[in-house]
Formats: sequence, C-alpha cells, structure tokens
Amino acid sequence: MSQPYWQEIMNRLDSKAERMIAQIGDKCPHFAGEDGKFDDIASDWWTTGFWPGLLWIMHDMTGKEIYKEAAWHWDGTLEQWFIKPTLELHHDVGFQFLPTAVIKHTLTGDEEGLRRGIEAANFLAARYNPAGRFIRAWNEDKYGWVIIDCMLNISLLFWASKVTGDPRYKHIAISHAETTMQHGIREDGSTKHILSFDAETGAYLECFGGQGRAPDSSWSRGTSWGLYGFTNTYRHTSDERFLNTAKRIAHYFIAALPEDHVPYWDFRLGDDERLFRDSSAAAIAASGLLELADVVPAAERSLYAHAAERILRSLTENYATWDQPEHEAILLHGTGSGTSFIDVSLIYGDYYYVEAIAKLNGWKHRIF
Repeated sequence: MSQPYWQEIMNRLDSKAERMIAQIGDKCPHFAGEDGKFDDIASDWWTTGFWPGLLWIMHDMTGKEIYKEAAWHWDGTLEQWFIKPTLELHHDVGFQFLPTAVIKHTLTGDEEGLRRGIEAANFLAARYNPAGRFIRAWNEDKYGWVIIDCMLNISLLFWASKVTGDPRYKHIAISHAETTMQHGIREDGSTKHILSFDAETGAYLECFGGQGRAPDSSWSRGTSWGLYGFTNTYRHTSDERFLNTAKRIAHYFIAALPEDHVPYWDFRLGDDERLFRDSSAAAIAASGLLELADVVPAAERSLYAHAAERILRSLTENYATWDQPEHEAILLHGTGSGTSFIDVSLIYGDYYYVEAIAKLNGWKHRIF
C-alpha cells in the first residue's frame, strides 16, 4: 500500500516528531491551543499513553534511538497510579498501557513492560460486571455506566489472553463487545456515547449524549471508536457479527462525512451553530478503516482503504502544522465536545494520524 506520497509524509513526520521531543520535553501533553503549546497534565489522565505511543511508532519506523529514549520511562510513570490512594484510573488503562507497556514489550522484549501490561489488564478485567456483561467505564457513583470508547480499551484484554494463555481476559472482552453491540450501536450504524445499566441487575436503562450533542445524536469520535474497536474485536475473534457491525459503522461514518472528509464533532448537528471540526475523529477512523481493509475479502478492501486515504490526504494537506515549526502538535482543528477543548490540537489525534501513516508505510506492530 505504501506509495511515494505516504513515504514522503512519513519523512516529514520524522522531522516533526524529533522537533516535538525538544519542544514538549518532560510535559504530559493533552491539548494545544491557539499558542501552539501543549499543556502539562497529571499522568493519570486518560490520554497520557498517546505521546509515548507516537514515539514508539516513530522508533519502530525509523530505528532512531531518540524516540526510544524519550518513550522508555512512560509505563513506569503510569504504573505509580496503581499504588496511590486514588480512584483516577478507570477503564482507559487500555489507552494508557497499550501504547506504553505493551508496545515496549512487543518491540524490545522488556519484561517490566510485560508485567505492567498484565497488571493493567488485571485492573481492567476487575471492572467487569457479570450481571450486565459490561466493563464499568468511570469511577465515583457511576457503577453502571459504559462508554463507546472502551471498545478500543478491550484490546488490552485480548493481548493479555494471548501473552498469558488465559482465556478469561478474552471472554470478558467479548462479553463487553456483545453488550455494546446490542445496546450501543443503532441500526443505521451510528453509535451512542454513554450507556447506563442497573449495576445490581444488569438491566439496560438508558443512554446519555455525553460528548455528543444529545442522546439521539451521533458523536463523530464515538463513531470512530466503535468502527476501530469492532474491527479489532473481529480480528481477535473471527466472529462475523463483529465484522458486520464494524462495516455498518464504517458505512455510516463514510456517508456522513462533509466534502473535505473531516467530520464535525457530531454528525447530527441540525441547526446547531457549533460547527466545529474534529480532526481527531478523522484520524481514529482512518486508522480503523485501514484495519478494516486488512480483514475484509479482497474485493471489498478498496472501499475502506480509499476512504482512509481520502481522510488522511485531507488531514495532511488541510489540517497539519507543516508550515508552523513552532507549533508543538501535528494536527489542528480537533474538538473534544461541543463545550470543551474546541478547535484545538489533541494528542490522541496526532497519535492516530501517525499510526495510520505508519500503516500506509507497512507498519504491522498493531497494539489496539
């Protein structure tokens, strides 16, 4: 699939990422605003795995030690939250430890990375509610809340089953995916963000809009999480139900895109004037579409691969900071929701963009 165009973009990312190391330094980045400077958040925040994950991909693609050296410590930094008296870690340990401990072990054989990855998988598995067959998303009193994002976090459980030989992790992941498929994916392929269950009985109660415009709307990043997550679930299970669900979400996503192939933060804005793009949703979906293209029959591959390339070309040519060397991020115009992190750069958007470009250049060390 690699073409001279994508090889050149990989070269440009190499220069950009090296500069980011110097600019970001010891910060724990989440978003960059108009000044182009990343913030520095606490390392328990859900996005903290994406910057080191980006570095590990660049190391794998280039062989440069500078990326490995900058990424090496992050799984140890995150592990401290398992022993602190805090409830700040939750289901997003997948996003935190897959691009740190897991990829570190995958690429280097590091035993501490293996141990920390399994520790995170144990933590995630312990959040499973057997009555409702779901993984609890958040803490505090949200005992029965499930969110679409977890469809990518469960990749940690599939990995843990593979490296330990223990099928229990996999069974939990499959149960969660089945529950999400039943209650969180609409017939047209759109997704719900937050599902609420009775934590005692497991009964489904209702859905909330969450980061989407409304309960019946269609948050674009949630659609991306679902597309990528169900594709991964199929890859790990060979269960056609999950593949068909991934396809349905993908078809909805592709059909709902505006002319430049980068979605607004919600696909159902109606007369809402908050017409903010979300480059992060585009990047996540593009990487997921490349995965989908890799698992469908040959006659279907071009549908998903070409859609991914259209999205990535638009991001590359219209949303990137190539001509702004002082800017610490790669992509502009990301949006967390209609009320927060609006028109900013988001580190997870940068991660999935790099991941997708690496895939177009032959990268095979999948972690999600």
